[in-house]
Amino acid sequence: MFDVIIVGGGPTATMLAAELRLHGTSVLVLEKEPEPTPVVRSLGLHVRSIEVLDQRGLLERFLDRGTKHPLGSQFAAIPTSTPDVDTAHAYILAIPQPVVDRLLEQHAVEAGADVRRGCEVTGLVQDDDGVTVEVAGGGAERARYVVGCDGGRSTVRKLLDIGFPGEPTQTENLLGEVEVTAPPEELRAAMAEVRRTQLRFGIAPIGGGDGVHRVTVPAAGVSDDRTPPTLDELRTRLVAVAGSDFGVHSPRWLSRFGDATRLADRYRVGRVLLAGDAAHVHPPLGGQGLNLGIQDAFNLGWKLAAEVAGRAPEGLLDSYESERRPVAEDVLDNTRAQTVLMATDARSQAVRGLVAELAGIDEVSRRLTEKIVATAVRYDVGEPACGERAALLGLRMRDVPWAGGRLYDHMRTGRGLLVDPLGTLSVDGWADRVDHVVERTRTESAGSPVDGDFADAVPPMLLRPDGHVVWAGGDPAALPERLTRWFGAPG
Repeated sequence: MFDVIIVGGGPTATMLAAELRLHGTSVLVLEKEPEPTPVVRSLGLHVRSIEVLDQRGLLERFLDRGTKHPLGSQFAAIPTSTPDVDTAHAYILAIPQPVVDRLLEQHAVEAGADVRRGCEVTGLVQDDDGVTVEVAGGGAERARYVVGCDGGRSTVRKLLDIGFPGEPTQTENLLGEVEVTAPPEELRAAMAEVRRTQLRFGIAPIGGGDGVHRVTVPAAGVSDDRTPPTLDELRTRLVAVAGSDFGVHSPRWLSRFGDATRLADRYRVGRVLLAGDAAHVHPPLGGQGLNLGIQDAFNLGWKLAAEVAGRAPEGLLDSYESERRPVAEDVLDNTRAQTVLMATDARSQAVRGLVAELAGIDEVSRRLTEKIVATAVRYDVGEPACGERAALLGLRMRDVPWAGGRLYDHMRTGRGLLVDPLGTLSVDGWADRVDHVVERTRTESAGSPVDGDFADAVPPMLLRPDGHVVWAGGDPAALPERLTRWFGAPG
């Protein structure tokens, strides 16, 4: 019997598996596809996901395979200057999803997760002690908890009979990687001209010097299934939209995607939970889907591990839904807004013009960018956010120089962290779950989220394993209550 079975093998699943393994939780990952998909649905990682990787010591292996690009222009492709976002990683990391998938799966396996491909889940039955998962072909596995990370058409969600309300696909795009015969100057001219009025069109080399280009073009209508388009269909649509098929040939892969927007009614039924696309789907505008799933996993992993270990305080596991579902709601709303801003009708274009004008204001540009890169997410941690240091409560902590290195260096283990500049605090009773770092020296932290003395000295604060602040420089007598609230009763 496993502690946790994860259904699905994408980035949400493997990130969650690795987070659970940090705490010694036994994990089985069941993925129905026998081989990883070559389809590149996501092209990059945003700031918060980059921070997540840095907190776990994984970032270098991703930087080696990606390319940094400046922030800005991510919201409905409206041109903006690079905004001042509070982070040590003020960039987008361009990296194809298959590479992200592979690196996260490697990380999960290295951490000790059992990852099995070609295992399609067909049923599940839960009782007071666990969940039995039925696998195609007659097999079955059992675990104390199950997490469905099996995509927008989630089998787990359907088996739980969880509602998935929202809007169906209204517009569809064709997508693929193909070779072209048209010269580069013709492609650049087409991009410049067609995208003046049709922002859903794109054709550009993917790099590598092999002549392969990534092509996106509006479909003629909405298909009834997810059958990949043919090369002839792609050519026909390119001619209709751009006036040329650019000599596309030899596709590596072809796919289609729509703009369905849906959110699960709930994220948990008993011992079964949902994460990633199984819980929410939305148009790929701003490239938020993969990132949202990784961040779901980062929030859920330590909470579920604590529940499995029997040390979770009351309500901790339920806080996964109460914290992450509103974040998904916000992403769904901002992609709805971007869909309107990218439409070609006169009214939508008028709204786009107005938003583009407002985006020239630094504060507006920053707020729009923060919606995409997820650095402004604040969780309700049970205390009012007032005063300079209390303003940190519920926010994730950016990386800063600390204790002979960086703050994120002390977050590799996935445990809580008490930052204690004066050496006057204690985690006695919680030392098996919370690390305690003391450094009595002042350190620079330019661009920190709070002005004043925090710019000169790191304040005392308690961080959850996901880096969110749950106590910040308040009354030390309140610290034991905060430790108990998030890490359980003292040992």
